[in-house]
Amino acid sequence: MLATGATPKKEAAGRRNLRVQLVLERITGRSQERGYVSAAMQQGIDREVDAYATYEALTGRLLTSSGFIAHDTVQAGCSLDGHVGDFEGIIEIKSPIPATHLDYLKTGKIPGDYYAQIVHGLWLTGAQWCDWLSYNPDFPEPLQVKLVRVVRNEAEIDNYEVMARAFLAEVEKETAAVEQMAGAVA
Repeated sequence: MLATGATPKKEAAGRRNLRVQLVLERITGRSQERGYVSAAMQQGIDREVDAYATYEALTGRLLTSSGFIAHDTVQAGCSLDGHVGDFEGIIEIKSPIPATHLDYLKTGKIPGDYYAQIVHGLWLTGAQWCDWLSYNPDFPEPLQVKLVRVVRNEAEIDNYEVMARAFLAEVEKETAAVEQMAGAVA
């Protein structure tokens, strides 16, 4: 997912952090991801298989693991939770703590960061829809799942692509500036 939002005067912290992370990864050739996994994150990882099975049972659609998907022409990619068919649709599964799952059940809304992740996945894959699933087996059976479908919106995807390409151009410019500093030191 690309951080695309910022005001002309001040760059959002999340956008700046992602830009710096990408520059560092390109310069060092190493991932800058931290290896920290909280108890809540581990619980989500542990429940992933059951969440997949629940989605398949609920929808009748078989999921395929996607792995990392790279854009054809720019240095952008994503790791989907899975896809259906030949990327007819994509899936994003979350297994949050009970309080968060309850909020999803009550509002029926996808949080902004996850929505941006969905738009990014739709842009990269060309998929026509994304099913976003919140899964928590601690709830009674009818409340264990909240499923929301996001249908591809071409105007939104086009706007996202413009912002994503501009962001990636900034990353490239900063990477080149750092590489130039290395040349000046040598």
